[in-house]
Amino acid sequence: MRVLSILETIMFGLELTEVIYSVVILAICGGIAGFLAGLLGIGGGIVFVPALYFIFIHAFHISEDLAIILATGTSLMCMIPTSIVAAISQYKRGNTDLQVIKTWAIAMIVGVTVGTLISVNYGGEWLAVLFGCVMIINSINTLFRAKAKPAFSSLPRPFFQQFIGFGIACFSVMLGVGGGTLTVPILNACSVEPHKSVGTSSAVSLFVCVPGAIILVSTATTPALAPIGTFGHVNLLGAACIIPLSVLCAPFGVKVGKMISPVTLKRIFAIALFIISVRMLMSAI
Repeated sequence: MRVLSILETIMFGLELTEVIYSVVILAICGGIAGFLAGLLGIGGGIVFVPALYFIFIHAFHISEDLAIILATGTSLMCMIPTSIVAAISQYKRGNTDLQVIKTWAIAMIVGVTVGTLISVNYGGEWLAVLFGCVMIINSINTLFRAKAKPAFSSLPRPFFQQFIGFGIACFSVMLGVGGGTLTVPILNACSVEPHKSVGTSSAVSLFVCVPGAIILVSTATTPALAPIGTFGHVNLLGAACIIPLSVLCAPFGVKVGKMISPVTLKRIFAIALFIISVRMLMSAI
């Protein structure tokens, strides 16, 4: 009986099959997200958030409101190593526009702070609905504009670019996604070459996930009904299952991306985003 009690404690009160199922699903999602992070510069959050959301609800049996809050926070933590690996790989291949990063840097940090405060104080299931709606619009726009000419000949002046950086960071941290999900289509619309957009967005993701995760771990109050291993709004156990494969698969995504045409790259990005977003929105509604 004592052995069973110890095992039950180790498995956090879950059935053995639930533990195995959760670990396997999260690990697979980590691999997929890592590959997509390198391929598309999206940071992996569009995979992490839905996966964590469903695991928290169906395996840990917590409410949808709490599940989405923890999913977005944990997603930011998961993206830190993935974004670092993807950003380094993209930089080495000359795909990073450092001038954009320098121009956006301060505005992005402010945006992350504002978005985190909104999420901590007013977060809930509405975030899942927001996630689905924003990503569906993003994916449709990207898919049907894959061959379209850019809307603008260049990026706006630095002053206006800072508003772009602020908006990307604020919305991204609330949604638990890397800034790449919004950065890629915006840079493409401003005549930035697709591979350069993807590479730059990997660096943008670092400005979203690193400060966002730190704030959510250190300042947010851990919910009373949160699963064991949760600190603030981040579940470190979930992150531990996801991170290893995500790091291993990110460089592979970068290599594959070099062999794919810009138009095809846009379409892959749009289709992947649409499928995941619809599933998330259906669950939230």
